[in-house]
Amino acid sequence: MMDRESRAALRRAPVRPTTYRLRSIAVSLLKVTPARLALAGFTLMIVLFTMLLMLPSATASGERTSLVDAAFTAVSAICVTGLSTVDTGIHWSTFGLTVIMIAMKLGGLGLMTLASLLSLSVMHRLGLAQRVLTATETRAERLAEVGGVLRIILITSTAFEAVTFVALTPYMIITEHGVGRSMFLGLFYAISAFNNAGFVPEAQGVAQYLGDPFFSIPIALAVFAGSLGFPVVLVLVKKLRTPRRWSLHAKLTLTTTALLLALAWLGYLLLEWANPATLGEQPWHTKLLASGFAAVMPRSGGFATLDVNALTPESRLLTDLLMFIGGGSGSTSGGIKVTTFALLMLSIWAEIRGNPDVEVFGRRIPHETIRQAIGVLVMSATVVFLAVFLLLRMTSFSLDQSLFEVLSAFGTVGLSTGITPHLPADAKWVVIASMYVGRLGPMTLGAALALRRRSRMVQLPMDRPIVG
Repeated sequence: MMDRESRAALRRAPVRPTTYRLRSIAVSLLKVTPARLALAGFTLMIVLFTMLLMLPSATASGERTSLVDAAFTAVSAICVTGLSTVDTGIHWSTFGLTVIMIAMKLGGLGLMTLASLLSLSVMHRLGLAQRVLTATETRAERLAEVGGVLRIILITSTAFEAVTFVALTPYMIITEHGVGRSMFLGLFYAISAFNNAGFVPEAQGVAQYLGDPFFSIPIALAVFAGSLGFPVVLVLVKKLRTPRRWSLHAKLTLTTTALLLALAWLGYLLLEWANPATLGEQPWHTKLLASGFAAVMPRSGGFATLDVNALTPESRLLTDLLMFIGGGSGSTSGGIKVTTFALLMLSIWAEIRGNPDVEVFGRRIPHETIRQAIGVLVMSATVVFLAVFLLLRMTSFSLDQSLFEVLSAFGTVGLSTGITPHLPADAKWVVIASMYVGRLGPMTLGAALALRRRSRMVQLPMDRPIVG
């Protein structure tokens, strides 16, 4: 034990610069931020569900799944992607499918949302710190709206999943799946659809439901609702009859979503109308329904009634673009988000017209917001480029196949040209990283890894380089 004089002398001793720097780094790392908490929470869930999926009871054959395949499935489920290195309907047992279903539900709600819902149910209130953390996850516009957003999240997710379950289960029973099996399939499809996961528990896949309105319409509606984003759903619930009072975010999201959906529907219909491998031999009503279903899925749904490999090159390119854009902010979908895409297009339009500001719906967009949109675009494109480059180096697949796979992973979509099960182990880890970064977002990942934020008291003189 040290006496009082020794302890006082130790406190008076100067701290070395190296020690001080290490101490500062440690303090910075220990600071709890929404980004770091999200990273830590998703990582812990991935580890947990990977261990569960590696259990022999999780497979239909009773054999243990390899680490890379279990981790791939766990990340795909938690990041609500839907890509899989094994046949989901054949490889996994009922227990394994249940684990995947729980992972999809937790991943869709988000760690911050789940923690806040538990806080609401136990404490019946939210502290300021919890509201700040949850505001980041749910994209709430004001801290006072967080509690309402959380309730809307719980109500809408449960309601849409319940409605989808009720719509699908009787149909599954009629199509001779059995009562117990039909209820399980209905629940699995409902959770997978609303959370935009795209996992299919049947060995036959969803191609068997091509042009089937009793399956396609409930699934498409659930995927569409889940991809809007909870802030938009909150606005619609509170102000459905007064569109003039909708927030700018809600107006921008709904308008851009409607335009993208209409263009995608028309694009798939025209590009695949005469394709004998997809819609060429189908009646006109099947063509309309199937192309509409295909237009919704790249938002992050991942269900495919049409063979992706049989699509025309133009349709696959259109799918690439839609997967990169993704769905709404604060939703279960991935991509750069439709608001980011809309802001970039509005910025280009303002530049073409020579307007000093970006304006939409009678509002002026701050320059900081445009910079954030550009940052998201550049960082996302960088992640996609690096992942495609690595896949091309590690595999013999074409650029078209590799790009499609990476965009599907980054956009947490789940559509595939069929190369996922044939990827080598190192390439699977590349796709895993793409799903992980795509779910959390490049900007969130960068903020979580940053140790400090610099502020400058002195600004350098301004100069203008030549652009273009």
